[in-house]
Amino acid sequence: MTRAKNVRTMEEIPLSKIHIQMFLYNGGGAFIDGYILGIIAVALAILQPQFDMSLTMVGLIGTATLAGMFLGGTLFGYITDKIGRKKMFILDLIVFIIASVLQLFVTDPIQLLILRFILGVAVGADYPIASSLMAEFSPRKNRGTLLGGLVALWYVGYGISYLVGYLMLPLGDSNWRWMLASSAVPALIVLLARVNMPESPRWLASKGKLDEANDIIKKLFGENVVLSDEPENNVKTSYKDIFRNGYGKWTIFIALFWTLQVAPSFAIATYIPQVLGKFGLADGSSEYLGSAVISIFYVCGLIPAIYLVEKVGRRPVLVWPFLISALVLFVLGATSGAHLSFAFTITLFIIYGIFHNGMEILQWIYPNELFPTSIRATATGFGAGFSRVGASISTFIFPIVLDKYGLESTLYMCAALFFIGFLISLWMAPETKNMSLAETSALNKRSNKLSSKPKSGTKII
Repeated sequence: MTRAKNVRTMEEIPLSKIHIQMFLYNGGGAFIDGYILGIIAVALAILQPQFDMSLTMVGLIGTATLAGMFLGGTLFGYITDKIGRKKMFILDLIVFIIASVLQLFVTDPIQLLILRFILGVAVGADYPIASSLMAEFSPRKNRGTLLGGLVALWYVGYGISYLVGYLMLPLGDSNWRWMLASSAVPALIVLLARVNMPESPRWLASKGKLDEANDIIKKLFGENVVLSDEPENNVKTSYKDIFRNGYGKWTIFIALFWTLQVAPSFAIATYIPQVLGKFGLADGSSEYLGSAVISIFYVCGLIPAIYLVEKVGRRPVLVWPFLISALVLFVLGATSGAHLSFAFTITLFIIYGIFHNGMEILQWIYPNELFPTSIRATATGFGAGFSRVGASISTFIFPIVLDKYGLESTLYMCAALFFIGFLISLWMAPETKNMSLAETSALNKRSNKLSSKPKSGTKII
């Protein structure tokens, strides 16, 4: 396909005000996702003695949001590819607001369990919606940074939730209610902002609505910008396609590395006040203050990762932090019985968080780059949903394992999961830096050609 010299594609234009607006639209959802998943950690520590909950019920409530994310990701990622990004973007925020407010009125743990599950469905749906929409609007040179930035906003929301929880501690016996319901405030702000956002031109083109797609592009970027040199095919979305035509390899890779990242990290993060208490920091406030400090510093790990993912590539930003995270958790396990200083323990957790959280930006980059528009949200949703199965199991059993086997053995188990992730990523992770979406989503074909290439000396008939 040829085009005039002064005409550029959406992936070739420089970063603009429109891209920043889209980043904020999408990042607002990521912020809320992190906030909802973070605030439960502080609330649970307070809620458990009030309701006299067993460890099983604590584990179920801590796991409920993650279990809901499995349904939200695996189902609504597919629906997003079927009916569009914008419609789903609005619907899930409405669910956020209603379920958040209803947490003010719960009278028993079962009601809270149901509401946390519903919130999990909305969070799981938001992952593929936000990341696919951001990927489809991003310039090629900034795509990794913008997608990684969404993860940064997730952790901003996560960290602020701990600060909000810490500041709400003096509110009395009902403080946990206000902590959980507070997520309705940012959700309402983001909902009002998203009302006027555009649909993805790539998604419209993939559904045969090329005129509508071009109208949006011209309105946003001007007459000299086109969608792409490689036309989007009008392809019917099928769930099976993430396992066919060479894409099954990438689906397995994404599901495995994502699960091995979140299974140990969600378990640790959900019960971080209790974990710090096991390190001898339980004096009524140090464990909460330490949790807030750790969460804030976790965001610092995303800053170099967002820079490096465009400079050195996707692969090294995933592979080596897996190894470093495993080593740091091993050291934390080995020193857990020594009751070392507050500063030493927090520093080790910060180092772990910097490297672990840095590599998490690949959760939003790889699935959006390795799959075409027709199944991009489906694949992302499947990866997010599958990973939450592992996270749900680990979060449910973490307090039980911690109580039965102790902190040292529990941290060793988490370190082992990260080391397995290192080995899998070292073997499977591709490099997609500086490629267009058409090029990255065609890597499966390149791999098939290489694997089917005859060996030297083989005669082709």
